[in-house]
Amino acid sequence: MNAMNRLADSAETPAFDAPQIERRTRRRRAVGIAAVAAALIAAGGGTALATSVGSSSSSTPAASSTATKSDDATTLLYLFSDGTTTRLPLAGLSLDMAKPVLEKTQTKLGTVTKKAVKGCKPTSVLEVTPHAPKTIKPGDTVNFTICAG
Repeated sequence: MNAMNRLADSAETPAFDAPQIERRTRRRRAVGIAAVAAALIAAGGGTALATSVGSSSSSTPAASSTATKSDDATTLLYLFSDGTTTRLPLAGLSLDMAKPVLEKTQTKLGTVTKKAVKGCKPTSVLEVTPHAPKTIKPGDTVNFTICAG
């Protein structure tokens, strides 16, 4: 019994440097966020979002008069509070790149349906509902059909 007490009394308590652990955690979190942001920008998600949501309808490529009827299946027609509308082309974007567009326009993601189409990129947007010429506004729900791969 005495031997056990001596063993228990001889062990040193571990020292934790809580502030250093907290700094390291914050640093890792900041690096992770920066890496995700850089990846989105490198993939063109930031540019696509900035040009499609923040611009007028005449400056986006899909908003030109050459837009075809087939473009409408993947194009959202967004109605701003001042009464103006803009076309948000989602064709070719992945679902992950389309979600920030929904956040920016304050619309909700509805159902996501996967459809097998030959030759399409997996998770790319094939169709949105409701799509142009029907307009959407903040609070509306948008359903997606994406490529199953």
